[in-house]
Amino acid sequence: MITASSIAIWLVCALLAAGVAWSRYDKKKTRDKLLRELTAMDSERREKLLNRLSPKLSTELREQLMERFRM
Repeated sequence: MITASSIAIWLVCALLAAGVAWSRYDKKKTRDKLLRELTAMDSERREKLLNRLSPKLSTELREQLMERFRM
């Protein structure tokens, strides 16, 4: 039997899943935009910006630049 509480639980779970999916999509979209901006910069300015970021993030961005754009 389906009760009101089970419907509420499923609804909350669906909303949480949608929120997680949206945040991952937004993070990926923002990361792609940053990568495009980094490729458009000259190399000196790009290195200055990457050095200001956290080490983990800058390493990930450098790896993405190497994979996608051969930079």
